[in-house]
Amino acid sequence: MKKLILFTFLFAALTSCKNEETKIGKETAAEPEKSIQQQIAVAHGLNNFTDVEEIQFTFNVKVQDSLRTSRAWTWKPQTDEIRLTEGDISQTYTKTDSISEDDKQIDQKFINDSYWLLFPFQMVWSDANISEEKTGIAPISKEEMNYLEVSYKGEGGYTPGDTYVVYYKDDLLLEEWIYKSADGKREMPTTWEDFEDFEGLKIAKSHKSPDGSFELFFTDIKVK
Repeated sequence: MKKLILFTFLFAALTSCKNEETKIGKETAAEPEKSIQQQIAVAHGLNNFTDVEEIQFTFNVKVQDSLRTSRAWTWKPQTDEIRLTEGDISQTYTKTDSISEDDKQIDQKFINDSYWLLFPFQMVWSDANISEEKTGIAPISKEEMNYLEVSYKGEGGYTPGDTYVVYYKDDLLLEEWIYKSADGKREMPTTWEDFEDFEGLKIAKSHKSPDGSFELFFTDIKVK
């Protein structure tokens, strides 16, 4: 009887120790470190995007105080149903891996406009090549900032081979960027400014050239 009691006590003690070790192991297991592009995306609200059912926004381009482009979008991310309204004309399509020839023109516009709207998220979503974090002088403010080079493959997509250099400070919100065309003939720096929080998504509503003659801006933003 004494042997049975002793065995039971030892078994209980060993089980308790094992459970404690398991708990400690769970508590001390380190989470995988996020890449810098993931950290930037999270700073702009990526973790809140899964709750988004619909985004509405109008993409505008103004040159020398003249409005050149205005496109109103409604996007349902969970189904990828997209509607474009330009003037009195509306078009709807569903984004898939295989876009029909009839939908390529509207899809190209949506890719362009939504990248400007949510580029920090695209740094995680897309198959871009991301450089190591570096420090340098930002092109417009001339302040020292951290930066990454985000480049796309030389084939596939609508603008293959393009590169974006994104500048940011310690809060990881984008401050400026430079667009570089694949052929090396065009570089365009613009600001990232006038941030506003829309249901947890931090969106820069305005992007201006160094002299202010060009402005790309968003209006009518709604996130549901």
